Amino acid sequence: MKKNWLLYKKLHRWPGLVISFFLLYFGITGIFLNHRETFSHIDIGRKHLPESYHYINWNNAALKGALNISGDSILIYGAVGIWMTDSTYTDYHCFNTGLPVGSDNRRIFDLHRAEDGHLYAATQFGLYAFDKNSKLWIRFDIDEDIKRFVGIENIGDTIYALSRSYLYKGKSEGINTNFEKIELKAPADFQQRVSLMKTIWQIHSGEIFGLPGQLFVDLLGLLTVFLSLTGIVWFFFPDWIKRRLKKDKPRQTIKKISTWSLRWHNKIGEWSFVFLNILYFSGIFLRPPLLIAIAYTDVPPIKHTYLDQPNPWYDKLRDLLYDEEKNMLLVSTLDGMFYMDTDDYTLNKFEIQPPISVMGITVFEPYQDGAYLIGSFSGLFLWHPSKTEIINYVTAEPYQDKTGGRPTGDYKVTGAISYGHNKRYMIDYDAGALPLGHHSAFPQMTNNIVDKSGLSLWNIALEIHTGRFFSVIFGDFYILIVPLAGLGATTVVISGYILYRRKYKRKKC
Repeated sequence: MKKNWLLYKKLHRWPGLVISFFLLYFGITGIFLNHRETFSHIDIGRKHLPESYHYINWNNAALKGALNISGDSILIYGAVGIWMTDSTYTDYHCFNTGLPVGSDNRRIFDLHRAEDGHLYAATQFGLYAFDKNSKLWIRFDIDEDIKRFVGIENIGDTIYALSRSYLYKGKSEGINTNFEKIELKAPADFQQRVSLMKTIWQIHSGEIFGLPGQLFVDLLGLLTVFLSLTGIVWFFFPDWIKRRLKKDKPRQTIKKISTWSLRWHNKIGEWSFVFLNILYFSGIFLRPPLLIAIAYTDVPPIKHTYLDQPNPWYDKLRDLLYDEEKNMLLVSTLDGMFYMDTDDYTLNKFEIQPPISVMGITVFEPYQDGAYLIGSFSGLFLWHPSKTEIINYVTAEPYQDKTGGRPTGDYKVTGAISYGHNKRYMIDYDAGALPLGHHSAFPQMTNNIVDKSGLSLWNIALEIHTGRFFSVIFGDFYILIVPLAGLGATTVVISGYILYRRKYKRKKC
């Protein structure tokens, strides 16, 4: 029995000391991650961050696409917001006036010009129209719990805007457009399922029970910080007290802090034992390598939770494209690529599906001869719905299915753009603008864009929480931080609970 007690003590004491420093930043950053919009106005200058976060050659999703609005006036958009330039792409003027401050608020997923000349923008936190009189972007008052809009198209004078859950339709009148909210229908053989990754993600964040669940996980984050700090105190203070005793120095205050820390460390640990284990263990599946094991697995939504929605497309819609030649709306979703008739809004799945990363589609354009250009973190591909062969646009070779492997391809595509004499460029997350089929470099980012484009506090919290921030120290081994820390934290919590029950509870008997 004594050997078991010593084993639990070692498992709790020494790993706990190391893990506590990781849990400190996990707890703090996790709270930021749970409230993205609340902190969306806070940015950190990229020059103060490691070099991998600097903007170089339009990397880090800086550029998603471009829209020619008239003559030689072009709007580029992406993570940097909206900027006006000309056909040389060398001189840029800020076009973000009206959008709230903060890079998260100015993250643009689509920019569209209707036939009447009105401009619309799909952003991280809402749908906007440009007021030609005030020269401001004005947000539509739309009742959505998930505020992100992902795509905008028009058919004649009718504008269609796609959020993550609904389609909105209205006659284009700029800021005066009145939108009708439409719930898209599912095909007859549709079965409501959600990805296992999303299920675990929502359990980990608490979102599975809505805002109350998120606030409860925030509390667990604070308790994690408290347990880490009190654990560190109890690790070092007893020896410090002994040293002060030998030197006959005052130690009463230190003893009180040490005793108080131990008492509440034990009480809080006992009360939160089950919930902390769920929190820590679920987190290890949200990053590679364990993420790969669940990335392509779907499960039924858990009943009576936030995942159990009456809308079959809740938080599943990712992009919208109108094919004028075929007079057809295409919709990219988490469940694949669909097309629909605007008479009844039923989504019908294409038999042949393009490869799209679990992170979602980033390029969706008509190409030639009925084909479409499809981009995501899986790469850039030519997809023809009526042909079985899918072509890797970069290599011009047939695509080989790699289901079950890593969730990213050779290129992590975040956008595409044409420049000059129809020269096409692919925007890679790491490398930036890369020429396709030619060797002409794309014009570099100008200083005014770089200086005004920070990284949101939420994104920094995400980079730290997932361990990517520490890749400058550990290289590719940073991917082991989350699974090892999660397993270590689970071990520390379990061993601490057993130790407490055996040692302290027995003393009370």
